[in-house]
Amino acid sequence: MAFAKAQELLQLAMLATRRRGVSLDEIVEEFGCAHRTAQRMSAALMSTFPQTEQIYDEDRRARWVLPIRTLTPFLMPSADELAALVTAITELGASRMLREAGVLRQLEKKVRALIPPEAGRRLEVDEEALLEALGHAARPGPRPVSISAVDSAIAEALKGPFLLRILYRKRDEEHPRERVVAPHGLLLGVRRYLVARDTGKPAGARLQHYSVEDIYEAEVLDQSFTLDKDFNIRHHAERGFGSYESDKEYGEVIWRFKPESAQHARRFIFHPTQEITELDDGSILVKFYASGFLEMCWHLYSWGNSVEVISPPQLRDMVRGYQRDFPALP
Repeated sequence: MAFAKAQELLQLAMLATRRRGVSLDEIVEEFGCAHRTAQRMSAALMSTFPQTEQIYDEDRRARWVLPIRTLTPFLMPSADELAALVTAITELGASRMLREAGVLRQLEKKVRALIPPEAGRRLEVDEEALLEALGHAARPGPRPVSISAVDSAIAEALKGPFLLRILYRKRDEEHPRERVVAPHGLLLGVRRYLVARDTGKPAGARLQHYSVEDIYEAEVLDQSFTLDKDFNIRHHAERGFGSYESDKEYGEVIWRFKPESAQHARRFIFHPTQEITELDDGSILVKFYASGFLEMCWHLYSWGNSVEVISPPQLRDMVRGYQRDFPALP
C-alpha cells in the first residue's frame, strides 16, 4: 500500500471512531472522492480493521464504527505535534494568557503520560531537535565538530539497516583506514559513538564503538544485514556511565553525597539502574552498575568536595587530589 493511501486509511479509521461512525457521504465530503471510491475505502477499512462494525442509522444509511481502542497504538503524537504544543504554551504565557497556558500545560502532561517509555525517550530527542530548529531551544556548551554528510549516512544506514563503508581513524592510528561495518545503534553524549560490527572480523566478534567525530567519510551500501537478535540499544547504553563502555571497567559504582548536596543530588538521574539509600546523617548513597571511569571523573569533578567515591577503588584513586569546593553545584 502506498504511503499516501495508508495515511488516508488511518484518517478514515479515526473518523470511524466517532460515536456515530462515518458514512459514505461523509467519506466523499472528507476526501473529495467519488462515491465508488468511498465504497472501496470502506471495504479497505473493514479488511484492515476487522473490529469495524457496519450499522444502519435512522435513515437506513450504512455507517462504519470502529472502537477507539483499536487505534490506540497508531495515535502516538509526533515530535512536530508535541513541539507545537510547547510553542503554543510559550506564546500564551508571553501574551499573559496564564490561565489558558496552564490548561494547555495540563493537557501536555496528560498526553506525555500516555506515551510508552520507549517511544517517549525517542520523541524527547526528536522534539528537542525540532524546538532547536524553530528557535525555541538552544544547546549551550562545547561540543565536537560534526560532518553533516557523515551524520546523514549513519542515520540512513541505521534505518535500513544497511552496511556502512567508513573512513575511520582510531586514536592510536596515524592515518584513517577504510572499514565496512554493520551499524546497530548510536550512543549520544559528550562524544557520540556508533555501535557497529566490523564485517572484516570473524563472525561472532563483539560489537565495537566508533567515535563519530573520528569518521572522516561514510557511504551507505546497497547491502542490508540482520541485526543481532539479542541487541537492545537501551540495555547496551546502560553498561556505560556516558557514551563510553568498557567490559574491563564494568562493575558496581557507589557514590556518597554529603548532607549539604544530598537534596540537590536527589534530583539527578546519574544512571538508569541507580538505587538511592538515605543515611542517618542526611547524606545519600547512589549505587549503580556501569563502566567509563574517565567520564565519571569529568562529572564528579563538577560536584567538588560534596561527593565521595566509595567504590570502585580505581575510580576513587583517579579523583583523589582533584576535588575542590565550588560556589555552585551542577
